Amino acid sequence: MLRLSLALSACCLVACVSVPTPSERGQAASALAGAKGWQRTDLPAGMFTLTAYLPVAVVATDTLTIYIEGDGLAWVTRDMPSADPTPRDPVGLKLALAHPGGVAVYLARPCQYVAGDDVSACQLSYWTDKRFAPEVVAATSSAVDALKSRYGARRIQLVGYSGGGAVAALVAAHRPDVTLLVTVAGNLDTQAWTEHFRATPLHGSLNPADFSGQLTHLKQVHLVAASDTVVPKLVADSYSSHFSPQRRPEVRVLEGYDHACCWEKTGRSYGMKLKIERSISNIKPDKSQLPTWMMWSPKPAIYLDLPMSGKGLSNRNIHYPLCA
Repeated sequence: MLRLSLALSACCLVACVSVPTPSERGQAASALAGAKGWQRTDLPAGMFTLTAYLPVAVVATDTLTIYIEGDGLAWVTRDMPSADPTPRDPVGLKLALAHPGGVAVYLARPCQYVAGDDVSACQLSYWTDKRFAPEVVAATSSAVDALKSRYGARRIQLVGYSGGGAVAALVAAHRPDVTLLVTVAGNLDTQAWTEHFRATPLHGSLNPADFSGQLTHLKQVHLVAASDTVVPKLVADSYSSHFSPQRRPEVRVLEGYDHACCWEKTGRSYGMKLKIERSISNIKPDKSQLPTWMMWSPKPAIYLDLPMSGKGLSNRNIHYPLCA
């Protein structure tokens, strides 16, 4: 056991020694967006300020697609939450920048990318056990309102990566203007997730699976990686089981994927289709658009067993990405 502990500690040191600062992570995201002609804007959203990236030219649109980021750098060691959850590898942003057609924007999660006075509400619980709290969902919905108004949109399509999938589902459950929900490796049933790993429940968070009644008539597509050990297929299956057999959402299992790799490689090789559809009630949705997935960092994510309680860290651990 001592040998294992020392090995894990050494792995932590090697993995995290080169982690960029929050400022550097933010600059990298801005450079990534800038290369595609996108710019950053910060949106007041309830008790938080949420960062968004969007095209420089604002083009009015009837349907706006909003990509929501994952949990980011939530943990730095097996027993220490990060001081700042700004993503090291902003997968949600990369997906947004590769959007296949129509107008799309990107929305970060609370406390990602922000600094100064904008971090006043940023307790570490908001990227640990309260990551899907009602106030997080309300803030995200407020930011969606601002983006919808900016583009003059009537309909919203939400695409969420990892924990951003949970946020997207929870926002969709409370908004009649959302016409499509897509998740990529999404954490859609937090109870099933924590029970599977014998981890501390996410106290203070909402569970998307509890809102199946509000989501039952919404068009949904959930992409699951066959080799995902962080959010395994059983999570999506459990979420789907909350719906009647006639209304169960589509769950696609993609071979050759894990939680962090290799969405873009498999998409190019096998023509994987992400359904970003015009969800108009009297028109059959268009399923033909194929996005060009942006290449992610070739450096593999490193996974360690990490506790899931933000306060009074539990000795029951869960597999979670370290320095992702």
